[in-house]
This record gives sequence, C-alpha cells and structure tokens, in this order.
Amino acid sequence: MITSLQNDRVKQVYALQRQAKARRKQQRIVLEGARLIADAYERGNTRPEYALYDPDTADAGLVDLLQRGRVPSLPVSAQVLRHISATEQPQGIVAVFPMPSPALPETLTRVLILDDLRDPGNLGTILRTTAAAGIDAVLLSPGCVDPYNPKALRAGMGAHFRLSLAEKSWSEIEALCRGLNIYLADMTGDAPYDRVEWTAPWALIIGSEAHGASPQAEALATKRIYIPMADNAESLNAAVATGILLFEARRQASAGNTQDNSRQ
Repeated sequence: MITSLQNDRVKQVYALQRQAKARRKQQRIVLEGARLIADAYERGNTRPEYALYDPDTADAGLVDLLQRGRVPSLPVSAQVLRHISATEQPQGIVAVFPMPSPALPETLTRVLILDDLRDPGNLGTILRTTAAAGIDAVLLSPGCVDPYNPKALRAGMGAHFRLSLAEKSWSEIEALCRGLNIYLADMTGDAPYDRVEWTAPWALIIGSEAHGASPQAEALATKRIYIPMADNAESLNAAVATGILLFEARRQASAGNTQDNSRQ
C-alpha cells in the first residue's frame, strides 16, 4: 500500500488535478469516482494508465474490472487519497487517462463555439448537454477555462470522451465555420431562438455570463438570437441557455427528417 505523499504516482496525480500546465505538458487527465472511470473505460475507446484507490472506500467491482483488464491498480492510504482528490469528499478511486484528442469531422454542420467561458462547472454541464444533443463539434476560443479541469470533467459526466472538442484561435474558428449561419446568443438579440433556421448548417456562439460576447464573437456572428423571458428575469445561466438552444435545433432537424420521410 502506498502511504507516502512523495510517491511518484501520487505526486503526478496531485499535479494533474491542480495544474492545467501539467495536464497540457503530460497530455494526461485524472478521472475521479467509479462512475466516471467505468464509463470512460467501458466505452472501449480509452484505457487508464493506472488507478490509485483506497481499499476501504473504493468500488470493489470497478477495482476488479480494472485489475482483470491489466490496468495497474494500486492501493493507497486514506490520507493519500484525500491529498490527491479534487473533491471535499473523495470517491475512493482516481485514474490517470491519456488526454482525449478526437479529430474534428471533415464537414461541420452543427457547431458550438464557447466564447471566453471561464466557469469549469458551467463548461462541463454544457459539454454534457451538447453530447446529448448530437452536435458535431465544440470549439473553445482563447480565454476559455481548461476543459479538462477536474470540475469540468465531473460536470461533463463522460462527455469529453464522446465529443469532438478543440481549442482554437478566432482565425481558426472563422475558417472552420465558413459558410455556416453563425448565431450569437444575446439577450438583446434581433430574433427569437425558435424563429431562426436551424435546419441549414449552423454554428452557435455562447458567451461568458460575466463579460458578455467578445468583439471577435460579435464580428463573426451573422445573427443575434435571444430566448424570450418574463419581464422581471435578468438572464439565464449559460448552460441552461445552451440546452434550450441546442434542443430547439434538434427539434427542427427531427421535424425536417420526419417531413422528408413522409414524402418518400
């Protein structure tokens, strides 16, 4: 059993949990808790390099699954697990995975652009919603929080392994979205979100709640859209707004497919 905080693997996990620089340099991330680890592992497209677990609190079934899969799984003391955990209540097990690096599709028709989004919990929730909505790709502009921050990974609930996710410059984003209808979510927008065309190829820009849309996002947008709200409402959380918009796009696409099928 590992009991020393100076153990090399303990130090590696500690750094990966707390430093975006370490994650980028090593191209590794840490997943914490049985549900996240099992979901990523059982999907078959990624494999943990190793796991550290507290024998008293870890999910025994997951530990057995990893060991049968010949994933090095090393017991640690409760003190060590508390030290390396990124949560107030450690979940018994952490695992180091290669950082996902999915390729973007050759043709993009449904794209989410995140503009200077800085809250990791919001970002993770948005990624989870985006995966459920079946979006082609998520592009993160400069200034966005690290998508592999532990809070973002927890809120994403495995979405990081199901999405094409890329951090891009604004010039790269512009090139990738050339020819698309580019909608900017904006409380003072010109058109209600359910009155715009979501069946043609599109990109949607979601900006920071605290700072609003960046000048680059405003310059790129071809139309500003808004979600009608009650008069006394101030604004919607970015993740909530994203869900409303993406599922309106999905609704329109599904309705279009139903009409096409009825004509055949």
